[in-house]
Amino acid sequence: MRDTKKNPMMKWFIVHVIVIAVLIAGLFALTKLPKGGVVDNLTVVYLVRHAEKITGEEAGRDPALTAEGEARAITLAGLLQEENITKIYSSNYIRTRDTAAPTAEMFGLSVDIYNPRHLQELAETIKATKGHYLVVGHSNTIPETVTALGGVGGAPIFEKSEFDRLYVVKILRDGIVTTELRRYGVPYVPQD
Repeated sequence: MRDTKKNPMMKWFIVHVIVIAVLIAGLFALTKLPKGGVVDNLTVVYLVRHAEKITGEEAGRDPALTAEGEARAITLAGLLQEENITKIYSSNYIRTRDTAAPTAEMFGLSVDIYNPRHLQELAETIKATKGHYLVVGHSNTIPETVTALGGVGGAPIFEKSEFDRLYVVKILRDGIVTTELRRYGVPYVPQD
């Protein structure tokens, strides 16, 4: 150690070697981050019903979104743009896939199809891997999915006109689950 006190060049060299080693370690750690940069020990699940769909005789068995529904899907993507979504699930219907599509495109993700008859299986899959998820379903499945995740599904979704409900379910590392109910896009107005 006496040499470093006498030789400022040696001290300069040791300091720089340490700084470079720390930078390399930091770079290595960054390359090991999961997709989306999720580093918390938290699973966050955003759950929505599909956006507004075509109704009436022209709707058919698997209706597409209306112009309002397409706008709501884009609004959803904008709302989630800072949320580091790592996986997107949708039931296999045009209206649900199209509701998920703008968010999937924004994050460069594919939309994985789940069976709405197997909600507990979907919940177990989500709980098994930390991440930030978007789940798109239906008025009769989204509250059930929230419950399957350990959250509070709340009151039934009004089938004919309630499209703005957004659940945020957080599953903490210690297993504690919180549920937050938000609204997005054009607000739902209950009809008498």
